Amino acid sequence: MSIPSLNYLIHRDPQRRAFRALARRLAKLPARRTPDASLQVVTDLSQELTRARYAALAITDRHDRTEGFYTAGVSKEAMERLRTPPQGHGPLGSLRYDGKPVRFDDVSQHAKAFGFPPSHPPMQRLCGVAIWAHGEVRGALYIADRTDGKPFTEQDEQTLTTLAEHASHVVETEWY
Repeated sequence: MSIPSLNYLIHRDPQRRAFRALARRLAKLPARRTPDASLQVVTDLSQELTRARYAALAITDRHDRTEGFYTAGVSKEAMERLRTPPQGHGPLGSLRYDGKPVRFDDVSQHAKAFGFPPSHPPMQRLCGVAIWAHGEVRGALYIADRTDGKPFTEQDEQTLTTLAEHASHVVETEWY
């Protein structure tokens, strides 16, 4: 019986894979980086590691208003056409209230779906996890539409959860 290589184990374990990618990407940033830079890395890796078309990370205040918003897969021009960042109401709203991950194969079929704001890219599949700070949900990390057209998996959710833990640390120690 052979022992699997370390690279094989890391590739198969979504948490290890996310931690390894995060460590590599953060090592390329200056030692004195801003919270914005760290949170953008989390967003970019969320998109890359899950093969998502889009990724977003939103930080909210105590009244659930978006204070920080980071995206991957959305052009600057598309972001400028949105008057404000999406506020995470509707299907994403539940994770902001109870902190439980969400996964939808068709977000438009969710009972609380009411459509996207004008100029928002169309999205069908969605997976999201909460970002915590000081014991409260203070944001969300979510991905939409895998590039291969498949539904998001438990491994995708584990990857997001791992990256959201880092984002939670950044928000808790450097944001508030």
